[in-house]
Amino acid sequence: MKKLLLTTFLISCFTNFLLSQTYNLYEISFDNRVHHEARIKAKFLKLENKVLEVRMSRSSPGRYAVHEFAKNVYSVRATDSKGNELPVTRPNPHQWNVSGHDGTVIFEYTLYANRAGGTYSGIDETHAHLNIPATFVWARNIRHRPVRVKFNLPEGSNWKVATQMKDLGNNTFEAKDTYYFMDSPVEAADLHMRERKIDGQNIRLALHTTATAQEVDAYFEEVIKIVEQQKAVFGELPRFDYGEYTFLSCYVPNASGDGMEHRNSTFVVSSKPHDRPLGNTSMGTMSHEFFHAWNVERIRPASLEPFDFEDANMSGELWFAEGFTSYYTNLFRARSGNMSAEDYVNGLGGAVNYVMNAPGRKYFNPIEMSYRAPFVDAASSIDPDNNANIFISYYTYGSVLGLALDMMLRTQDNGKSLDGYMRHVWQTHGKTEIGYSVRDLEARLEEYAGEAFAKSFFAQYIFKSEMPDYAGLFHKMGVIFEDPNPNSPTLGAFVRVNNGVGRMVQNAIVGSPMYEAGIESEDEIISIDGKPLADFKGRNIDELIGDRKPGDVVEVEIDRWGKRMTKKVTLAADKNLRTRWDNNADAAAQKRREEWLKAK
Repeated sequence: MKKLLLTTFLISCFTNFLLSQTYNLYEISFDNRVHHEARIKAKFLKLENKVLEVRMSRSSPGRYAVHEFAKNVYSVRATDSKGNELPVTRPNPHQWNVSGHDGTVIFEYTLYANRAGGTYSGIDETHAHLNIPATFVWARNIRHRPVRVKFNLPEGSNWKVATQMKDLGNNTFEAKDTYYFMDSPVEAADLHMRERKIDGQNIRLALHTTATAQEVDAYFEEVIKIVEQQKAVFGELPRFDYGEYTFLSCYVPNASGDGMEHRNSTFVVSSKPHDRPLGNTSMGTMSHEFFHAWNVERIRPASLEPFDFEDANMSGELWFAEGFTSYYTNLFRARSGNMSAEDYVNGLGGAVNYVMNAPGRKYFNPIEMSYRAPFVDAASSIDPDNNANIFISYYTYGSVLGLALDMMLRTQDNGKSLDGYMRHVWQTHGKTEIGYSVRDLEARLEEYAGEAFAKSFFAQYIFKSEMPDYAGLFHKMGVIFEDPNPNSPTLGAFVRVNNGVGRMVQNAIVGSPMYEAGIESEDEIISIDGKPLADFKGRNIDELIGDRKPGDVVEVEIDRWGKRMTKKVTLAADKNLRTRWDNNADAAAQKRREEWLKAK
């Protein structure tokens, strides 16, 4: 009886605690959705007797650059609990200060949203695709409070709401605080819904598309196979909040292709035409983003915590967080059978060749490339940059380093692999949700593969910009890595020809023939080796020098700001290393290759 009374007392206390919570309340309506507008009301209660600072975010979880979301907020008004108009001032472009309130502020505004992607929001007659920082304001000093948001769905629309927030019924959802709210994207549409229990947790697909139910069924089965292969690497799924993970997928012509990870969900977006079969649309992105449920969301760089919604977020670990995730993206597709192992292998060489030959390695190592994310991660500016020469995407750079580390571990033939290392990092940093630094990653590799191995790998390839012996490693894995046309001549530039005039699509690459000849992207190219571009009908200007050989000198006629001149260009050998399946690999290499690529 005492135990029953104690239980009843605890339940009563917990109920009273919940009832005593003060929520930040939101309501959103879509009456003018045909013109991409939503009307939003935010209600902040039990406020201190001081100015309420209402903010629009400038950054978004999963993005590292600044985005000016406040530019699409207008028709702002604020009232108190009695409906009295309150004065609103603007201390900066991203903030509204509300004074003179009675402890309650009702803040209303119109949002314009016309870019359905991972970072922005898109509203029209077919859906409301809402990235929360691009949609909802929040108030400083009360971000710790739980949040409730009510979606007033258009009458007769058949829209359903999908999100990682807790479903309270009646199209009302709850987040434990503003941080979780900002990290919880929403897709409201006439959705295809599919779900599957895996180890007691729900894996859910909420797909906005015109595809048939049968296509969606087949698509979901492919997704589940990838989920299972990823789980096999770590030995378990993450513990999802509310026991559920949701793929918020939007494949419509007016969407903006993108993928964005969140703690218990992801936005995966494609501008798929209505008449194109669903097939494997964005399947690589689905694989990439789900892997982030471990690597980024829980195996998380300490540099990204706490996430700053008011400024850019810089991390030196993106080569691992994004890059190693990119390495695994198609590997899981191969292991699950979504793509053939041979196709996977044959597609590896392009990224390796690019990083090996990129001049950017002379300027920055992978850590410093990661630091540049706020300048390149969907960041926009109008002044030209020199990224063609100084930057290598941390996605690509990290992916080829992940590939190298995997092959280096596997070719020791002692049972080690990148899978094992990732599981070790999961156990030490992911399950515990203890943030990591680059030095922590080095320490975990020491524990897993030995001190000498770890120190050598990090010293050469992470803290410096050296390149592993890819040809030797590939050979031991049953893969050929070579240039199929080693003596092909090249000008070392991609030129787009319009109306008989050519222009390089990016700055001349350091060390390339065009760079050494003093030709730049602003120059108009008139002829190459005596052949006018006005007569050129091909795709690659190297076709104009196909009868030449590396070392030959050709003349390139250009127009620079109205002045014609001729430059002498010494042709180089095209560096175009590619991978292909080795049908004649020895038994040891075949065994390693099979273990690497087989389903787990």
